[in-house]
Amino acid sequence: MELILWRHAEAEPGEPDALRELTPKGQRHAARMGAWLDRKLPPACRILVSPATRCIQTVEALGRRYEVVEALGTESSAEAIIDACGWPEHRQPVLIVGHQPLLGQVASMVLCGDKQDWRIRKAGVFWIEHKEPEGAPYIRLVAGPDVIGKLR
Repeated sequence: MELILWRHAEAEPGEPDALRELTPKGQRHAARMGAWLDRKLPPACRILVSPATRCIQTVEALGRRYEVVEALGTESSAEAIIDACGWPEHRQPVLIVGHQPLLGQVASMVLCGDKQDWRIRKAGVFWIEHKEPEGAPYIRLVAGPDVIGKLR
């Protein structure tokens, strides 16, 4: 299974938190990462998104069908996100578009078995792969929009 964690791009400050929209910079970064991810993601990739406006705006830059999942919201937990995506048993790759510190906690739990507050940059991607049931998951890629712009 492949687990791709994509943190939402930069959002405007304000309340209510769930309705915050992307800044112009956030829109540019989402577009850059979305275009890159669209070229790299497997065609059968499931795309699960937090219901927060900034996450939906981020994933829309990808241009693929997605599912809004309440378990990925800001008040969720790393354990709930892992359950929602079916890690590591699900056969299809999954892209999760969500929030910090939750995505960093998911990455640390999947890779180390321990919940830690790893930081994923805004609009950044943390790509984890697990090929064998008895093997250990590994990091395939960690990158932000500044690096992706240079990988074209």
